[in-house]
Amino acid sequence: MELLKEIKYPEDLRKLTVDELPEICRELREDIVKELSVNPGHLASSLGATEITVALHYVYNTPYDRIVWDVGHQAYGHKILTGRREQFNTNRKLGGIRPFPSPEESEYDTFMCGHASNSISAALGMAIAAKGTDRKVVAVIGDGAMSGGLAYEGLNNVSTTDNDILIILNDNNMSIDRAVGGMQEYLLSLSTNETYNAVRFKVTSWLHKRGLFEDDRRRGFIRLMNAFKSAISHQQNVFEGMDIRYFGPFNGHDVKELVRILRQLKGMKGPKLLHLHTQKGHGYAPAEKDVTIWHAPGKFNVETGERQVKDESNKPPRFQDVFGETLLELAKQNEKIIGVTPAMPTGCSMNIMMHEMPERTFDVGIAEGHAVTFSGGMAKEGLLPFCNIYSAFAQRAFDNIIHDLAILKLNVVLCLDRAGLVGEDGPTHHGAFDLAALRPIPNLTIAAPMDEHELRRMMYTAQLPDKGPFVIRYPRGCGSLVDWRCPLEEIPVGKGRRLRDGNDLAIITLGPIGTQAAAAIEECSVCGDSVATNKTIAHYDLRFLKPLDEDLLHEIGKKFTKIITVEDGVRNGGMGSAVLEWMSDHGYQPVVRRLGLPDHFVEHGKVSELQAIVGIDKESIKKEIESI
Repeated sequence: MELLKEIKYPEDLRKLTVDELPEICRELREDIVKELSVNPGHLASSLGATEITVALHYVYNTPYDRIVWDVGHQAYGHKILTGRREQFNTNRKLGGIRPFPSPEESEYDTFMCGHASNSISAALGMAIAAKGTDRKVVAVIGDGAMSGGLAYEGLNNVSTTDNDILIILNDNNMSIDRAVGGMQEYLLSLSTNETYNAVRFKVTSWLHKRGLFEDDRRRGFIRLMNAFKSAISHQQNVFEGMDIRYFGPFNGHDVKELVRILRQLKGMKGPKLLHLHTQKGHGYAPAEKDVTIWHAPGKFNVETGERQVKDESNKPPRFQDVFGETLLELAKQNEKIIGVTPAMPTGCSMNIMMHEMPERTFDVGIAEGHAVTFSGGMAKEGLLPFCNIYSAFAQRAFDNIIHDLAILKLNVVLCLDRAGLVGEDGPTHHGAFDLAALRPIPNLTIAAPMDEHELRRMMYTAQLPDKGPFVIRYPRGCGSLVDWRCPLEEIPVGKGRRLRDGNDLAIITLGPIGTQAAAAIEECSVCGDSVATNKTIAHYDLRFLKPLDEDLLHEIGKKFTKIITVEDGVRNGGMGSAVLEWMSDHGYQPVVRRLGLPDHFVEHGKVSELQAIVGIDKESIKKEIESI
């Protein structure tokens, strides 16, 4: 008998015996593997968190009790157990269930968790709001999220605030690539004497059951045990040093033992941290062997583990690979170039340089703000860092970009991968805001290549002397040129280009979305029953949002009374707004139609589907041309 089919919500799970839980974990893993083999998503992280998921929903009264997930791609099992098993085949698809937990989708999803390191802060806030009730709050932090600065800001507040939260550290030694940094090394080496752990656990449980563990005694006991442990081991646990009671490390794949531990911890007063060792990809052999590839493997054969890799030999490369290859090429020519990335060496293809020049590349973990300021420090002393951050994650480093790069005009090349719509990962991952957010900052150069050749030339230009902080943004996925290698040549900063002459309408684009506009113009030009029969359309690739090409804009302002701007970023405050402002400031009064992302968060789906919905695909541009 299949047990999982009888479980629609956690209340059904709680009707089972503890001895039946390992079978539920096996079936849950099987469900995840089977579905993701045909409907790709984040596989390895959810497999590794299966027992934690089952134990939490078994012990805690969810959704009344709050489970706050950190790094939401751990939570596929959570979705299946909380009423979404029948809809799981729509995961990440347009109109289907969301790629990450969201309170807008389910009451069991207590907080947004597309990015990392926010669970402890959010859980503490919920615990404060639950004062005077019997509600329990648990934060589950994992996949390298403990390297993020916000996690430590939360821990610092937890240690000094009256609360009873439980923090579960799902320690799998990974983010997407292998986790790095001193904290990860500390967690790997952290081991508490089993006898000491067992004695303390039993003593605290005994005291708690007899009502002898009120705040003063609890804190005193923690200090006593910390002193005892320090005396016998000559070291102190960093969490215990903050008066957060530490338990572990334990095996995170023993679901029956997890249930026992969680039941003991559930009623204990004060903040607690449960350290669990897990294996990313656990229970599916191919994923256990290569967790980086199986983080999000695409389609695959369940039985053989063979991935369905597309033949890319005659197709344009991914922008990230052009970046990675070009960075290595530049680094061989310029010994000052350094590579920096926050936990994404494979995702941004900096692993290409990392493989050949490990001493000149740095993966700093999930720490975007640090990545920027660290790069600034190196630039201050004469090095030339290429700091690659996904556009959506760079939002977390906004202050660092201003305070630690722009004011001092430091030579850091900030490459924003995954700019614009990214597809199935949805609103937490769309690189929608970088243009509008960075445009007002003085001293920045902001560029967007239309194709692979432009990306290579912009990277070359950015590493030339005295260019200051230089932002290059480009999208996820493939470009448009199969023959992508070209000579590395300087592009004059702030100079755009006219791609097509015309007299009646000007279309201004920025970045690869210009290929959609070029296709729309071409189709309008050959369509006999279109407005283009007696009209001509000019196309300008702006190249740089900052500084703007004023000569080019004067040419457009003097010649055209109708302009369409197209960008893969928010319409409000972006490139179209910059053009509109410039035209007004210089006395031009054209009709300007701005195409870009709307003033609401764009959901998940294929990039082509989302571009059509927001009106920046080829067909939408054609309609706008005919309308204007």
